[in-house]
Amino acid sequence: MFALSDVSIDRLRRTLGNTGQRRAYFVWRNGQLQCSNPQLDTWSQHLAEHRRDFDAHEAVFLEFGQRSGSLLGVFLHRTIRGQGAGGVRRWGYDNLGDFLSDGLRLSRGMGRKNALAGLWWGGGKGLIAQDNLQATADGRRDVYLDYGDFISSLGGIYVTAKDVGTGNEDMAQIFSRTRHTTCVAPEVGGSGNPSGATAKGVVCAMEAAVSILYGQSLGGMSVCMQGTGNVGAAMIRDLLERQVETITAFEISSSLQQELSLAFASDPIDIRLVSATDDTCYRMACDIFVPNALGGILGPDTIPKLNTRLVCGAANNQLLDPERDSRSLRARNIDLVPDFLANRMGIVNCANEQYGWLPEDPAIERHFDSAWEGSIPNVTREVFELAKRKGVTTTSAANRLADERAQQPHPIWGHRTATLIDRLMTANWQRG
Repeated sequence: MFALSDVSIDRLRRTLGNTGQRRAYFVWRNGQLQCSNPQLDTWSQHLAEHRRDFDAHEAVFLEFGQRSGSLLGVFLHRTIRGQGAGGVRRWGYDNLGDFLSDGLRLSRGMGRKNALAGLWWGGGKGLIAQDNLQATADGRRDVYLDYGDFISSLGGIYVTAKDVGTGNEDMAQIFSRTRHTTCVAPEVGGSGNPSGATAKGVVCAMEAAVSILYGQSLGGMSVCMQGTGNVGAAMIRDLLERQVETITAFEISSSLQQELSLAFASDPIDIRLVSATDDTCYRMACDIFVPNALGGILGPDTIPKLNTRLVCGAANNQLLDPERDSRSLRARNIDLVPDFLANRMGIVNCANEQYGWLPEDPAIERHFDSAWEGSIPNVTREVFELAKRKGVTTTSAANRLADERAQQPHPIWGHRTATLIDRLMTANWQRG
């Protein structure tokens, strides 16, 4: 039986190459998924039938870069609130099915995150399939130049930012080829690295959750952190300021583990170097488990191991299957702050760079302040209260609130992105 997980990225390259093209699209219109090329009709059908991931997506655009030959993708969830906005992730994918599933899940998460954060942006995500050519400096530069050209060719339907595998210099390469970019360097008018804001937002969500659920503060609590990196390091500092009792962090990078161990040598922190398959972090007794690594880490194999009261972290798509796994957590009396509620501040920090930048910007700081109805503390309370009132998981409650708000049209432009997508189709964008 045909499955997209059986389709290699090279097979897509060959299929398009046989028609003299290096681009393809899948667009949802009038209850049907339209694709750019008759040779992709079967693939289109299987993509549409993958309901869990394809839910309400408006479009997927794919291109093999002209310089690099690497597979590039843009995924758009609901965009009635505005252009799709989300970071570009560079990652190694075993097959086309994994590439498409990751992009669809991440863009849906971004749409919900943007809506809950009150941003006038839709759901969007960019992907770059990592390959051996990108291991060289020239190869890496070429793929990000290609990605900038790819975004420009789409005419403004998607605005990109940083994500896993993409660094500051990479963003500079993208910015050199397109204006549809945020998270660019301060020297060219951007907000720079959003890691500190992301960390502050997750800790803010933790504070709100423990206050709402347990009537406590973070002081005296134990924290187990999976993954550190830029966000984790900033989070450690914020947690220490709130006088948590202990922090145990698990890190797979030896250089980062050594760096952080030295930086926090005098603090109540244990930063352990582990292998990628080590499961000690799940089993450790703690008040708060903090997933900061990649998504899909909480599922049938790991949830039974957890020894915590609360899950709240910076990673996207922490649950392998959101509904099933949120129910499993609830059955074990483990509370969950949905990731797209807690980690909003990365996109908040850089989403509106075109309107100018201020230190301690009130438009940013209000997200931590309970005086604003849309702040992290208030939305966290709203989610937990709705979940209790309706007898559903916090994942279901947050999805319900986010999906309602994602249907609010942009106050000026309405659903302009749909018009732009239609124009790309009629202009035969796939022919380059």
